[in-house]
Amino acid sequence: MSELKSFSEKQSTVESLDTIWMDGEFIDWDEATIHVLTHGLHYGTGVFEGVRCYDTEDGPAIFRWGDHLDRLYGSAQSFDIELPYTPEELTKATRELIDRQHLDDCYIRPIVFYGYDHLGLNPTGSPIRTAIAAWPFGAYLRDDGLENGVDVTVSNWRQFASSQVPTNAKMTGGYVNSVLANLEARQGGYDEAILLTPDGTVAEGPGECLFLVSDNKLHTPALSEGVLPSITRESVIRIARDLGYTVHHESTISLDKLETADELFFAGTAAEITPIRSVNDIAVGNGTKGPVTDEIQSRFFDIVARRTDDYGEWFTLV
Repeated sequence: MSELKSFSEKQSTVESLDTIWMDGEFIDWDEATIHVLTHGLHYGTGVFEGVRCYDTEDGPAIFRWGDHLDRLYGSAQSFDIELPYTPEELTKATRELIDRQHLDDCYIRPIVFYGYDHLGLNPTGSPIRTAIAAWPFGAYLRDDGLENGVDVTVSNWRQFASSQVPTNAKMTGGYVNSVLANLEARQGGYDEAILLTPDGTVAEGPGECLFLVSDNKLHTPALSEGVLPSITRESVIRIARDLGYTVHHESTISLDKLETADELFFAGTAAEITPIRSVNDIAVGNGTKGPVTDEIQSRFFDIVARRTDDYGEWFTLV
């Protein structure tokens, strides 16, 4: 298993990694701090996005930035958060942040949360804090995971239902569920976990959506199963269909289907398109990246590197 590099390690190799945009200003990385009694720290009352910027022949290009912003503003509504900045202002700040740090290929993290004022379950009156950070970001699941696949386990932790927490919102507090599942997997010697719904059907990974391939057809759990409306999920569905594959995007996948699948793969901003080579120590297919996964993955990386003019509307140039 690979471990993510600390920010100190990243800064030791990228000297320009020294700036964060926070509440309308560009400030020194080490000064981007909050009070220990910040409401979002205690109660998870915040929303965020994870976005990739790719180094392309046309320069740095942010992948589906507008869609990520739409989801950020939609998530904020769950907490009655009214963002104090317009999408245009956040876009300008993000572009300048990437440029100031001389980044080409990077990960972008916008976050909005209730700040320091009082403590209590009702956040009303607490200031709305907004920040954007960007840093170099390589493979998320194993250094060789994109090519050789990853080993996963079915978590004992269940995905929460939409009646408990709004599953269409990307909320900081909701990711406690994902952290627990990932920790359990890592402690068991696996790269990642798969979470089941409260009813015991397949939901998603802790930070990724899941695709199953059977008889050259793709299946992914329906949003009604409580999975996040992943932007990468939507991208894969379109790419696969454009390649001629049938995609069932409202599937209910039982646990036993994982063991009989021809191929499985994760899809997400961090994971990109990562093959799954085993589930609970049972090989998926022949235990290597399958041909359908390989074709979709290759097409995906051609697109994000802008080696094709297709899907140009998905990119915001820095």
